[in-house]
This record gives sequence, structure tokens and C-alpha cells, in this order.
Amino acid sequence: MRLLFVIQRYGEDVPGGAERCVREYARRLAARGHDVHVLTSCARSYVDWANHYPEGVEMIEGVVVHRLPVSWPRPHHRFEEANNRVVGSLVAGHRVPRYFQESWMHLMGPTIPGLDRWIVDHQAEFDVAIVYTYLYFTAWRALAGLAGRVPIVFHPTAHAEPYLGLDLFDEPFRQCDALGFLTEEEGDLVATRFGPMAARKPSLVTGIGVELIGAMGGEVGSAGVAAFRHRFGVGNRPYLVYVGRVDPNKGTGELFQFFVTYKNRRPGPLALVVIGETVAELPAHADVVITGFVEDETAAAGLAGAEVFVHPSYFESFSMVLTEAWAQRRPALVQGGCPVLVGQCARSGGGLPYNGYEEFEAGLDALLGDEGLRAALGSRGRAYVEERYAWDPLLTRYEGFLEAVADMAATRS
Repeated sequence: MRLLFVIQRYGEDVPGGAERCVREYARRLAARGHDVHVLTSCARSYVDWANHYPEGVEMIEGVVVHRLPVSWPRPHHRFEEANNRVVGSLVAGHRVPRYFQESWMHLMGPTIPGLDRWIVDHQAEFDVAIVYTYLYFTAWRALAGLAGRVPIVFHPTAHAEPYLGLDLFDEPFRQCDALGFLTEEEGDLVATRFGPMAARKPSLVTGIGVELIGAMGGEVGSAGVAAFRHRFGVGNRPYLVYVGRVDPNKGTGELFQFFVTYKNRRPGPLALVVIGETVAELPAHADVVITGFVEDETAAAGLAGAEVFVHPSYFESFSMVLTEAWAQRRPALVQGGCPVLVGQCARSGGGLPYNGYEEFEAGLDALLGDEGLRAALGSRGRAYVEERYAWDPLLTRYEGFLEAVADMAATRS
């Protein structure tokens, strides 16, 4: 098949769950013999969408990547004002005027003036277009341009956040031909929010595969863990680990506060290791180790050496790092306010949810005080990942879904 992925940013050094998801699917489908292209921006950072990569065509891991320039870096002050107005109105139950929704969407970005023209020029070259993520200009604009011209599978990567209430987002769910979800919870959320316009579309819960013998899935040996501990000065201390963006939207500020409170109540050698791109810096603390963004092998070693993986985010549509922690047989302590994380733990038996500090403390006490419990949860998580997220069967199911969407559109026309 000739496949076009559309995503806001793309590259081997680009962080972000949806971006990693697209990269993994794109390169693996290309390796299976499909003609895979990606339409994206020249940006690397989602904070301002400033052009970073050169405009034009680049081959990455067998995938043809088409980069278009962003019109301007996001003006932070204007975006903050507009975003606060949008979120405030939605939380208060007020409707946001359509003209202001569109203005906000252009500020959300990345705004790519050449997107419409590229779609007109290249639409006939593809059997299926696969569009990610509902929140960004690239998906909103590409869906409008592709609708009725190329069969579209839309992966909204939606989670329960105020933005989902905007009328503006009704259109993408009408325009697509099929929907791909990362978890059952995401599918339920979309069905509740968008009703018949989503429920009547063919859909598939795909998830994201884990390479069980690769960098993140192949179990790391003691030498790799020791190298990680030495590199980041952890020494022989027991530690909790968080992997992901260091960003208030990911709950890292709350995690820091909870951990410091826990250490005040439970003095000892326990450390918190934070691995990932820093968007908002955490305060300095003797028991908190910040590694910054690291390569996959290093992140896997950091997971493998931890006593417990902690995920504090309220807003997730899948959480690749949770399945990667389970691939390393690590038990998880997850945010109970996130239905996706709670659902993944309930299905796998690989983790405990917490709501508020008291449950965070109780969960940590239970896990840190019982090696057998940690081992049991880690083993259940590993078994769940092996059964549900091994790449080969997952890709075979996805190929069949894409073929069905292409055939359905051809029959309809």
C-alpha cells in the first residue's frame, strides 16, 4: 500500500508519545514493503514550533519524510491569552465563538501555509492517509483537505481535557473514514463526546507495540543498570523512576511535591530519577536526579534498575513508557485520575493507582515494603505486554484494517 502519515513533527530526535508512535508504525510498515511517506513540519519543539529541520524531502529509516516550513514561531503571550480564554470558557460551561476557536487553533499550531497546496498536488499518490493528533493545526487542516479525496484513518490520541469540548473538533470526526484508538478508554471517551458521528465509523483499538528484544523491551542486564547508576550518580540507592516530559501538564510538579513529602515522612536513601526532555524545570533537591533527554537504551536501563515506575499524568491516551516499564518487569504506581492508566493497570494487573497524596504514600509503602509484590506486578505487566503489544501480530492486524478502509472507500466511490 501507498501510505501517508500526517503528524505535527517527526524525527529520530523528536520526543513525544504520538510522535514516537507514528515513527514506529511508519518505519515498521516500510520494512514490511509498503511505500510510506510522512507529511510534517520543520519544527522540533512543540513549545514554539520554530523551524528546526531543513525544508524538503528526507529519507529516514526507509520512510520518505516531507517537511514544510512553519509560518512563524508561536507568539507565547498571544497564545497564553487565547488559551486561557478558551480553557476558562470551557471549564465554566460557556461556548467559545467559532471565530475565536479558529484564531486559537492557528496559535496552537504548527501553522503550515503550504499544507493545503501539498495535499492538492499529492493526494492521488496514496491509498490511505493516517492522521494524528486531534489537538494540532496539522491534523485539523489536513483532514479538511484530504476528506473525500483519500481514505482517512484518524488517530485522535484523545484524552479527557477541556479542548475536546470545542465545536471546531466536530469536523475531523465527520471528515475521517475510520478511527484508530490507542486504548479502550480513548474509544469510550470519543464515543461519549462525539456520539453517532464517531460511533458509526469503523474503528480499531491498536495500541502501540513494544519491541520485546530491542532497546526498550529487551530486558536490560546488570551491567547496563550499573552503567546507568554510575553515569547519573545514583550509586547503590534504591530509586523510583519517571520517564517522560518534565512538564506540569504531565504531573511532574505534583510528583515532585509528593516525593518530597514522602521523604520528609520516610527519611532514607530512596531517590527519584526523572528521565526526559525538560519543559519546566523542577526545584533542585538532593534526592531528585534529573537526567534530561536520553537515548532509548539509557532510558531502558533507568527503568530496569528502578524499584517502581511512577506515572503522575492525568492526561494520557496510551502511555508507551508504561508498557516499556512492564517490558522491564517493573511494577507501576500510576495517577488514579487518568482513566487510561487505571484501565491499563486493571487489564494487566501490573500496577496500582493512587488518588492524592495519602494513596500515593500507601501505594509506595506497599510496593517498597514487599519485594514479592513488586516482582508479581512486574511479571504480570510483562506478560500483558507480550500478549497484547508484540509488534508482528499488531502490525498484521493494522495492515488488515488499512486495507479494509481503502477497499471500503473504493467501493463507495
